[in-house]
Amino acid sequence: MQTPQALRALTSLRFFAAMWVVLFHYWPNLTHAAMPPLVAKGYLGVELFFTLSGFILCHVYLGPVAEGRFSYLGFLWARLARVYPLHIATLAGVGAMALAAGALGMAVDPTILSWSSLPANLLLMQAWGLATAPGWNHPSWSISAEWFAYLTFPAFAALTLALRARPRLAIAAAVAFLFALYAAFQALMGASLTLATIRWGALRIVPCFAFGCALYLGWRNGLVRGPMAALAGAYIFGGAGLVFAQLGAPDAAIVACLGGLILSLAALCSLGKNDGGGRLFVYLGEISYSIYMICVPWKLIFINAGARLFSWDKTQIPPLAWIIFFLSVIPLAAISYHLIERPARDLARRWSPGRLAPSPSVA
Repeated sequence: MQTPQALRALTSLRFFAAMWVVLFHYWPNLTHAAMPPLVAKGYLGVELFFTLSGFILCHVYLGPVAEGRFSYLGFLWARLARVYPLHIATLAGVGAMALAAGALGMAVDPTILSWSSLPANLLLMQAWGLATAPGWNHPSWSISAEWFAYLTFPAFAALTLALRARPRLAIAAAVAFLFALYAAFQALMGASLTLATIRWGALRIVPCFAFGCALYLGWRNGLVRGPMAALAGAYIFGGAGLVFAQLGAPDAAIVACLGGLILSLAALCSLGKNDGGGRLFVYLGEISYSIYMICVPWKLIFINAGARLFSWDKTQIPPLAWIIFFLSVIPLAAISYHLIERPARDLARRWSPGRLAPSPSVA
């Protein structure tokens, strides 16, 4: 089976999504620094991941679905091989750190070792409203949401195929659904869906994943024509997303702009006009999952060690130490990627019970 084109710019984009989330999590620990609106919107890096996921999975698997050669079992195994080993490693790591800290007499947030939530975390169902507390490695709630999208991918694929000849309608419907669902959730629940984790995380991925599927149709049907249009779209949508975030615009508007950025970058790739920012940024995109998954465990280690060794206020880290704290997540993620994520993924793929599509660099 032919391997789909590697969209290197979208791989690089994953790095910026991950670091936006990390910045959002780490900024409150910076000394005397108010959080800029752009940073305060960093939780939308997860929405960017979700939208990219819908786009890339359609890119890789929609053809096999349409041609009747899609292996659902193989697909699920491939997705588990991609996300589950590092999930288990970080879950165990956080648990071991919490137990060790407790044994040393250090105060440990009781929700971290939420034993009642452990089964849901092990089954990747903690974002389905089945976890009792945001325990263990909390960012993994988004992996649980991804797992929900993987399980229901045939439904997303069927809807996408039904609209394959009408990409503009698909994108317009996806954007309308995005705005409508965000507004309805806010009205009914009194909270933003884009801030949901263990209670409504599985719902949070649905509009973004559907948006990504619709954007794939737009890309495949050549809605962005010519390198100048694609480059202009990347600058316009990327810039608008940043400006909207800094101005505190509604989350749906920012996500819509990020979708336009994805479509434009994908068009540049297909036109051979973009290499994803070079090998460095493509590599950083490849380790973005490790960046995301280790950012909170590293925060627990760094903040508590600093408080113990240097008597820092945990919410007032000196600026130089904070910069080291923030940037060091990258080399640590590289270590995690090469020692845990990639070897475990490759091993799991070799044990595959069914036909698997494409290389990890694409999927």
